[in-house]
Amino acid sequence: MFSDFRFDIILDYAPLLLKGALLTIGLSAASILLGSILGLGVGFAKMSRRWFLRWPALCYVNFFRGTPLYVQILMVHFGLVPFFLGSTNSIVAAIAALSLNSAAYSAEIFRAGIQSIDKGQTEAALSLGLNPRQTMRHIILPQAIKRMIPAFGNEFIMLVKDSSLIAIVAAPEIMYWANAMRGQYMRIWEPYLAASLIYFILTYSLNKLLGFIERRV
Repeated sequence: MFSDFRFDIILDYAPLLLKGALLTIGLSAASILLGSILGLGVGFAKMSRRWFLRWPALCYVNFFRGTPLYVQILMVHFGLVPFFLGSTNSIVAAIAALSLNSAAYSAEIFRAGIQSIDKGQTEAALSLGLNPRQTMRHIILPQAIKRMIPAFGNEFIMLVKDSSLIAIVAAPEIMYWANAMRGQYMRIWEPYLAASLIYFILTYSLNKLLGFIERRV
């Protein structure tokens, strides 16, 4: 099966695969950042006692967690981005789709982290004269964020792997160039094994980095 394995075509595409890897890292980092900011708002809305905040947040989380990311990317690329920009853009669509998807999972991470803090701490802070906003900012969130780090690490790693789906909208990331290699040389093993190795290196490195951060925190 590997007797005629061609390393030369991997070397030919190595610069493009490297560019694709850098784009994958950039898209994933931007998406996890934007997704976390949006997810924080959605998480607070989901915990709200006001039904007009809680129900839209519930619908948002259920929709993005209950539908395939593949479908979401196509909807954003062909529908949402052209609606706002007049024409579509693969990079904008990729960041928007990944961010919206990540926000749904981040909202659950925030909700679980915040609710894991003992309610007695909130009561104690309020009794000392802090208002609810100060209590959340200075007492609850600093403790909750430490507990959220492993979950956010896993979400980041999943986002890196899920970013491979954006090749369907021609964003020039890793899988885009792997597919280009396959089409040019009509080979299967070389492009996809090369892509798999790059994803493994990225996720393994992230796993080690996040493990170091967890130990430090």
